[in-house]
Amino acid sequence: MGETLVHLAAHPLAFPFLRLVGRCGPVVRVPGIGVVVNDAAVAHRVLRDTDAFRKSGRGSSGALWTPVLGPSVLLNMDGPAHAELRRKLAGLFTPTAVRAICADVLAPLLARAEERLAAGAAVDLVELARTCAGAVICAIVGLDADERECRRMFARGEEIAATVRLSTKQLSARQVKTARRVLGGITGPAARAYEAGDPGTVVGRMRELGLSREEALGAAAAFFLTGTETVASFVPRLVALLCDHDHQHGDLDRAVEEALWVTTPSPVMLRAVAAPTRIGGVRVRPGQRVVIATYNCTRVPGRGFAPERAQPDLGRLWFGAGPHFCIGYPLATAQVRAVATAVLRHAPLRVVRRRYATGVLIPGYRTLEVARA
Repeated sequence: MGETLVHLAAHPLAFPFLRLVGRCGPVVRVPGIGVVVNDAAVAHRVLRDTDAFRKSGRGSSGALWTPVLGPSVLLNMDGPAHAELRRKLAGLFTPTAVRAICADVLAPLLARAEERLAAGAAVDLVELARTCAGAVICAIVGLDADERECRRMFARGEEIAATVRLSTKQLSARQVKTARRVLGGITGPAARAYEAGDPGTVVGRMRELGLSREEALGAAAAFFLTGTETVASFVPRLVALLCDHDHQHGDLDRAVEEALWVTTPSPVMLRAVAAPTRIGGVRVRPGQRVVIATYNCTRVPGRGFAPERAQPDLGRLWFGAGPHFCIGYPLATAQVRAVATAVLRHAPLRVVRRRYATGVLIPGYRTLEVARA
């Protein structure tokens, strides 16, 4: 029930509508919205077919951000250029590299949280997760930031995300101007890190890996837009599920995968039709919008949070599929595991206080305080 309330608080009208559409069939044409995909197998086919379904083009998620970021960032690219940019970036997200980033920037933040838990005090996991997400972004753009600056960095991303709803098809001129202003706080330090060429910074490593200045700044901005709020919202939801279902001492890796399936951090994905084709028997034509209702695709009737049971074979659909599978997935999961490991070291925990977030794009908690039971 807790996860349902999380979604309802974030999208009191859109979430019930999304679930209603999910009961109408695997593929449903919804006037004013687009062609909605509610089936995981069909969603995988759409996401893998980048000739017929593009991240660029009117109605796609990439086109939403093109006025802000320009035409050549991972969020709005397809084809060989996209594949080449991913190839250049791949070296940043090896298991060793992401563990090093998390160990370096998160250790002092997590140590302070652990001190509070060990002393019997409550810790707000929402605040902790936001600070950690901000710290990782600061590391990516080359900022040596204190906790206040890390929280300020996260707040910048939150300000941009607050302008977007599930129904948003394009940003207004005012929203574009706001997003560009906020992103200046990211691209400015990132540009200095790139020019310095310090391989100790992620942007400096991008230069070393052969990315142009524009590619590096675009990648940093894309990671900032897509990674901060998603990761920060997931960590409290993970711990809440573990507390609510008394699964605090099991295999953390299985619990994380299960919680990702249950929460589905990206409840909707968008594509633009580029070539005439059919989706599950429904004819579509160029210029139409495809809404992949990821949350509907991942539902299994009668199955709740149960890390000890075999998980549905959905191929981590919540991170995408095909050429656009989330390149930051290793960094996101490394960050989640680092925070969860530190907090669960003090299990059993109890939820002291929880409030659900309203008016947000990514469902989550406004407050989730935990303390030792």
